[in-house]
Amino acid sequence: MEFQNGQIINKQRFPSPNPAIELSVVTYHANGLHIKGLLAEPKGEELYDGFLYLRGGIKNVGKVRPSRIVQFACEGFIVFAPFYRGNQGGDGNEDFAGEDRQDAFAAFTLLQEHARVKRVHIFGFSRGGVMALLTAIEFPEAASIVTWGGVSDMFLTYVERKDLRRMMKRVIGGTPTKFPERYKYRTPLFRLEQLEAPVLIIHGEQDHNVSVEHSYRLEKRLKALKKEVGSWYFPEYTHYFPPAVNRKTVEDLSAWMKSNG
Repeated sequence: MEFQNGQIINKQRFPSPNPAIELSVVTYHANGLHIKGLLAEPKGEELYDGFLYLRGGIKNVGKVRPSRIVQFACEGFIVFAPFYRGNQGGDGNEDFAGEDRQDAFAAFTLLQEHARVKRVHIFGFSRGGVMALLTAIEFPEAASIVTWGGVSDMFLTYVERKDLRRMMKRVIGGTPTKFPERYKYRTPLFRLEQLEAPVLIIHGEQDHNVSVEHSYRLEKRLKALKKEVGSWYFPEYTHYFPPAVNRKTVEDLSAWMKSNG
């Protein structure tokens, strides 16, 4: 059977921590692979904006958490969070913003074609920041983009994160010196001319997982290109915000999306 990118192949109910939000594990098609993801839908027939949630990490680090997806759905969105290829029963293997970007692209299409979705916003956390920017470049009709503690420069990640170098060499195929084109391919800073949607950058300045320099570089490049960009920098916070601040930031960024998209 011929499947289209973003087409849902299977949908199974998943226990939801909130009775007003229905959760499902979805299998969908992305460039010949069957990928898994989590879909959160407020109950009823009402139309909502779509929210593409692009996770950070790789493999079991940074897995999609149902409670987090429901938190965004409660702000008035239909949320879809791909697990990326090779995870939680999906086909293929992650390659850290290489071809696994296709999983994000197909997930964007899935939301676009959802009967109750009006328009689609893109959110990326950590390594999901790169995925969000690449997806927004691919789909200029995206309503808005938010990157939170987001990677923007894969060369910089290799330099800063000595603990990730072994994984990056394995997954990407070598070092930035040996394969600069592979790192450039994964670095959206080189293609921001093609970006149309407004961007909001959120970053804790004490972040040691993804340095705030990633956001500074992104903001500087967007401003140079006269793109619409805003930034919320938090001098006292790391990669992870305290719960109360995190909740408030979720509310604020959701309001920003709805008013700026």
